[in-house]
Amino acid sequence: MKKTKQKIFSGAATALITPFEDGRIDYASLERLIEAQIEGGIDALLINGTTGESSTLSNEERQELIAFAAKRIGGRVPTLAGTGCNITQNALELSKFACEVGCDAVLVVTPYYNKANDAGLIEHYTKIADSINKPLIIYNVPSRTGINIPQSVYARLSEHENIVGVKEASSSISDLALLAASCSEKLAIYSGNDDMILPALSLGGDGVISVLSNVLPKEVHDICKLYFDGNIKESTALQLKLLPLIKALFSEVNPIPIKALMAHLGACREEYRLPLCRMSDEKRERLISIANNYFK
Repeated sequence: MKKTKQKIFSGAATALITPFEDGRIDYASLERLIEAQIEGGIDALLINGTTGESSTLSNEERQELIAFAAKRIGGRVPTLAGTGCNITQNALELSKFACEVGCDAVLVVTPYYNKANDAGLIEHYTKIADSINKPLIIYNVPSRTGINIPQSVYARLSEHENIVGVKEASSSISDLALLAASCSEKLAIYSGNDDMILPALSLGGDGVISVLSNVLPKEVHDICKLYFDGNIKESTALQLKLLPLIKALFSEVNPIPIKALMAHLGACREEYRLPLCRMSDEKRERLISIANNYFK
């Protein structure tokens, strides 16, 4: 049975970094990053996600960032906005704003720290989805939020006509398989882990929301495209080829390594918002040494 809900994208979406300069969002660099992603063949862009250091931005900065990116992308690829928050009303208001300024969908992480029970999760997502006129994608990342969405909650939320997908970053193949078995007819499933793109696709997934594609948009797009076209061997080979770099990009908490690499490549400054800070020299040197095998 084919999915009947609107699918926002198939393939690779980049969870784009947020470049800074002297403590402020560097919009000139952001504009260049957006253009480079589109030229590189990316299938969609996520703004204000975890990789974009969303939890370190003020409400005003989040709105300004989302509005700028949506206007700059201008419908050339689907624009997703990270609008999740541990306060339901705040997430709802930012979601409505993102829809008003032209985003195609919102990505809503589970309400971290509060650790809502099953009923609370269902009410949280239902209230937001009921209040917006664009689709909602659930974001499950228990290593950061302290919540792993149960399959029973996925089953309930999949019935909502405006909840169309899941970014699944639990790192559990078993959970991913159970999700695909129970909900793949009603929800698009995107891997939230770059080392699990191919496993997700093999279980009927629709793509990935990627960190790696900040620097290799074409290659991450190609993993998906090759698979969709039936070139499984080539897709597998590319996934495996990229594993050393993927591992290095998570040698410290995301987005510290990806931003360090992008700064090394001249795409942005190596500037973070506290409590995020520069990685150790030893890990940075190791990251650059591995990356040099891919950027020659």
